[in-house]
Amino acid sequence: MQLTIHNKQLQINPVSFIADFLLTGMVIGPIVAPFLAASGLPILPTIANIIYFMGHHVCPQPQMGLELAPPALMAVCMRCYGTVMGLFTTRLLYITDKGKAFYWLHQYGWNGAAFSTVLMMAYPLEMAAQILGWWSFHNLIVAPFGLITGLAWGLFTMPILHAPQKAKSSIQI
Repeated sequence: MQLTIHNKQLQINPVSFIADFLLTGMVIGPIVAPFLAASGLPILPTIANIIYFMGHHVCPQPQMGLELAPPALMAVCMRCYGTVMGLFTTRLLYITDKGKAFYWLHQYGWNGAAFSTVLMMAYPLEMAAQILGWWSFHNLIVAPFGLITGLAWGLFTMPILHAPQKAKSSIQI
């Protein structure tokens, strides 16, 4: 998309815009859901129910979420929220250097994809260890595993999602 403001063109990459919109919802939604649910105002609990619905379909253990507005829990567990925080962190990193630093994994091709995949296994391996009874669920244990997974995912995908758009595929508004 291109938007002309005072004879200056602002280029907006639609993929980047949609990715940022979704990431914003994933960062804010799980935290505000308990407060919306506990508010008692007419429409806010309905919005919270929508957030909880989404959280329950992406998080394997939403009942383990933090109790932010008793008795209402976050919409996802801290493992999932750690993953979101990893993605958010890499988005902020991408803003600073536009994917040019050595740590952006996309630039290493298949090797970068393989390394990213290995790091992304932190989440499922920790969850398997918890299910197998090697340790019990604790937010201080699960959040860093989610964070590692989110960082790995973000370090590979952020430069791909937010790369500058080619001129031919832009839309004039």
